[in-house]
Amino acid sequence: MADSGRNPLQYLPLTVGMIGGTMLMVNRLLTPALSDSQARSDVVGVILSAVLILTTLLWEQIQPKAPEAVVLEGEERFELAEALPDAVKTELAWASHLLLTNTVTKSVVVYRDGETILRRGIFGAKKDFNVGAIAKRVLETQKAVYLVTLKMYPGRVEFDYLPENTQGIICQPLGETGLLVLGTNIPRSYTKQDENWVAALAEKLAIALEEI
Repeated sequence: MADSGRNPLQYLPLTVGMIGGTMLMVNRLLTPALSDSQARSDVVGVILSAVLILTTLLWEQIQPKAPEAVVLEGEERFELAEALPDAVKTELAWASHLLLTNTVTKSVVVYRDGETILRRGIFGAKKDFNVGAIAKRVLETQKAVYLVTLKMYPGRVEFDYLPENTQGIICQPLGETGLLVLGTNIPRSYTKQDENWVAALAEKLAIALEEI
């Protein structure tokens, strides 16, 4: 993925260094006899050109690169449990739309009392929700878990109902028996502000789900 946020000015030292070095070389070749003072000036010029070039190269090394997005494997789906009250369906549809349009979220799952009541976004063929060790911990502690780079965690196998190449997830409690699971196509992409916003939205959803 191309980085469109680069500032052209950051390459100015490299350009100046290369031009300066080239001019020094040409001047040296065209000068038949060098004086001591000119030789010293050339040495200083070469050092300055090298410093300018190295500054740009080192800056490239230390600049953090934005994580790359992938195309999730699956199809677009929007599934709501039929037995839900209309008011709850509206609340879930509204909340999932906000998550998909205002964050990096690509898949939204709402699970409650042993049933998946919402799937919206990109999903593969598997539908069964797997309450594994991570989901159980979230329910027991009532604290969210954010797996920033999903492929690094052995526990990712319990999220096999999400696209296989999902890059990161948030598993958020929805009351004592519910979970909100979000999947994204970019690793390390949810900010702390996103996490706080998801938590606030989950609290609102939990209140709405009490009507079931």
